[in-house]
Amino acid sequence: MSVAFGRGGYKPRWWRVDFTPELRAEIAANLARHDVREHPLEGRRHAAVALVLLDSDADLHGSDDLAVDRLLDVGGAPGTESDLFTGRVDGTAGGAALLLTRRGAHLSTHARQWAFPGGRIDPGETPLQAALRETHEEVGLALTPDDLIGRLDDYPTRSGYVMSPFVFWAGPEHEPVANPDEVASVHRIAFDELQRPDSPRFVEIEESDRPVVQVPVGGDLIHAPTGAIMYQFRSVGLEGASMRVDSLEQPVFAWK
Repeated sequence: MSVAFGRGGYKPRWWRVDFTPELRAEIAANLARHDVREHPLEGRRHAAVALVLLDSDADLHGSDDLAVDRLLDVGGAPGTESDLFTGRVDGTAGGAALLLTRRGAHLSTHARQWAFPGGRIDPGETPLQAALRETHEEVGLALTPDDLIGRLDDYPTRSGYVMSPFVFWAGPEHEPVANPDEVASVHRIAFDELQRPDSPRFVEIEESDRPVVQVPVGGDLIHAPTGAIMYQFRSVGLEGASMRVDSLEQPVFAWK
């Protein structure tokens, strides 16, 4: 199935969402109304991820210095055949934003894929503790439980994990810095980019009867699990809707 890519990373900034205490209260209220769905592990491993909300500046945070051919990772996925597919997220910062990382090229699994800070829960840890620890290890943010503003649904992955997402509000004193052992780059994706009119997309693949979700960001396409969680944050956190994403499929390249 072929789809047109859309506007790509060159799109104008029509509007921006200001990073204010009022916005924090609104998102927290939306998340509090959401009935979080948890999944039993059933032999899978448990992981936690952090959706970090922070301010962004289009000039300071809007560049993407991708130095690899993204098609090596996602080639063949619907939409990647377009000339507008660059694999880059240039020009997507400005105003209230969501922190996104590109995993290191040297990692043994899911190298160069888009992700939230997070990872496997260690013995004796709670999911919240794991999300906080991983965020500090990967991007240097020393967040606390006081920065937590809500949760989203668990997402069971094809690679054998149940991911538990936590949403944090990071004030101006927090400046993310990529840990090169795990993270190639960090990016701030503005809320208006998450709410693009051409997002999300749902495409079919022969390997599954579930729709694959794609979230266009700049000149790239973010797939599940990260893309599914981004989509639920947009719907629940930003728009106050009630919706689930655990039935949405990952592309085959993310199944390993």
